[in-house]
Amino acid sequence: MLDNLKAGVVQALVIDPVLGETYRQLAQHYGFLVSPNRPRTPRHKGKVENGVHYLQRNFMAGQQFVDLPSANQRLLVWVMETAGARLHGTTHQAPLAVFREREQAALLPLPREAFTLCEIRTAKVHPDCHIVVDKSYYSVSYQLVGQEVEVHLHERVVEIYAGQVLVRTHLRAHHQGEWRTEMADYPPYKAEYLTHTPAYCRQVASQIGPATCQVVTELLSDKVLERLRSVQAILRLEHSVGAARLEAACHRALHFGDGRFRRIKEILNAALDKEPLPELAQGLSAPQAFTFARKPQEFFCPTPEVRS
Repeated sequence: MLDNLKAGVVQALVIDPVLGETYRQLAQHYGFLVSPNRPRTPRHKGKVENGVHYLQRNFMAGQQFVDLPSANQRLLVWVMETAGARLHGTTHQAPLAVFREREQAALLPLPREAFTLCEIRTAKVHPDCHIVVDKSYYSVSYQLVGQEVEVHLHERVVEIYAGQVLVRTHLRAHHQGEWRTEMADYPPYKAEYLTHTPAYCRQVASQIGPATCQVVTELLSDKVLERLRSVQAILRLEHSVGAARLEAACHRALHFGDGRFRRIKEILNAALDKEPLPELAQGLSAPQAFTFARKPQEFFCPTPEVRS
């Protein structure tokens, strides 16, 4: 039976009080019943409060302690020899004797692990699939973007709940600005973009064939961030048409000097990858990809000098 302190009782209802989440977990961990006192009725706990006065007047009055261990040692002696051996004013029995005869056998064994105190907060899942806690970032499933989640901050881990369901557990960040990210929390298209790096794309392309590898290498030779999605889309075609057709389509695209995704997709849609390459006229070579032969500065005349 406890007072209605805010740390233990959120809402003091007579029938079904609302407990603080941390205090409720503590009670659940150690297996004890929580029965809050009725609001504004101190007489319901009068005898318990009298025990506090007895401790203050009989043990602590006039005492000075060097440190906490020595105080605890002297308190243990006082409990065993004085408080536990006296005749209680209500029961008229020695409390220590009653404890050993009746109560000790009924006590539950302690859990193997001690309860770890955690702080509980609420946080909103941002569009980048992360929540912000103590200026650190923890990923949550993209399906919860925009929703409020409950965050349990333990000493070493962070647990994130959506309602009563545990949706993600992270190691707790040690410094502000740290990111704790699980790629599975991103939507598939974003996770693919983040995990399929240029090096990964080159490796996959080399396994498909030399033409595919050349297409990917040329696209990623410049403007990597702009062309990475296009390269990923080209490699993704393997799942629908197979490696052989994709290699043939890339070979045909290179023959005509256009290795863009749109051109390779058009070749596959028209099944041109199954057709032989057209023969070149005698004396003509395959089309080449051209660039500007002159620099832009050559088209502008320098400013004439002004003579006095």
